[in-house]
Amino acid sequence: MAPSALSSPDMKAVLCKAWGPPASLVVEDAPSPAPGPGRVVVAVRAAGVNFPDVLIVQGKYQIKPELPFSPGNEIAGVVKRVGEGVRGFMPGDPVIALIGWGGFAEEVAVDEKKLAPMPAGVDYAVAAAFGVTYATSYHALKDRARLAAGETLLVLGAAGGVGLAAVELGKLLGARVIAAASSEAKLAACRERGADAVIDYEREDLREAIRALTDGKGVDVVVDPVGGRWTEPAVRGLAWKGRYLVVGFAAGDIPKIPLNLVLLKGSAIVGVYWGDFTRREPRAAAENFEQLIAWLRAGKIRPLVSATYPLERAAEALEDVMNRKVRGKAVLVTGAPPPAADTGETTVRLSARPTGRS
Repeated sequence: MAPSALSSPDMKAVLCKAWGPPASLVVEDAPSPAPGPGRVVVAVRAAGVNFPDVLIVQGKYQIKPELPFSPGNEIAGVVKRVGEGVRGFMPGDPVIALIGWGGFAEEVAVDEKKLAPMPAGVDYAVAAAFGVTYATSYHALKDRARLAAGETLLVLGAAGGVGLAAVELGKLLGARVIAAASSEAKLAACRERGADAVIDYEREDLREAIRALTDGKGVDVVVDPVGGRWTEPAVRGLAWKGRYLVVGFAAGDIPKIPLNLVLLKGSAIVGVYWGDFTRREPRAAAENFEQLIAWLRAGKIRPLVSATYPLERAAEALEDVMNRKVRGKAVLVTGAPPPAADTGETTVRLSARPTGRS
């Protein structure tokens, strides 16, 4: 949020004033943003917390906003003011948006083109919890892996935001899904979202478990948002012509893979950079997002919001995500009455409301 775009002090915002750990963030009074031409001021009701938010405040992400700024890519809220030339929205409209950063605040100014109507009957916390993770996983499975019905999908870090989304979407696309995570509670969440089989990779040998669950054939696709010590055994567990999707490195370590493993299996290691996909292929990204919203409205995807935090506890939320304590998604909520319980699953109610603008 650039100082030049601000007017009277009417809100609170989480601010990153210098690169550092989540604990270095501050929560301060800040001027309310002015909409400007083609822009909309949104009163934020909920903001999703994602692993890239942890990286961006440390200056470790691919994009470095100008300091000071608020982290927070995905928001759900209500239109407060509209700028000159805005035609698709008016004050009072519930909306969702993916904005890059700026969402950890009570208000944010957003380009109208980044907004979409919030599906009716969906809680604000859920609406703010599905955009990044489901869009990333859908791009990974559909566009990068070309996952086919009947194939076997292994998801590492399967109880996290991207992982749990991949479990649900893998089932929707007709795959057999094996979920790998680090505790029984996390594996229970994966089973509840449709996983056909599970692996506790803290207690089991990952490579041997893959072999046993696939009768020695291996898995066709791996979604890996974790990295670290589980990557190589998962690569070894690929089937002939398998595809290994590199999504992120939540474990902290970027693994080094012996390339002979790729040669011997005729397999492929495929990078997944959803953010740049949206910039380079905006039409395809928009089509993917429209499909995800349709599935959300129909109850075919059910984001799990396992914890909500007020803005004042944003650092704690980021640390919990960084330390992989969160099942599904963590969400920040503003001073408005929280739309979701502090723990447990948030329910999506069905709606036939259109989600696109005419």
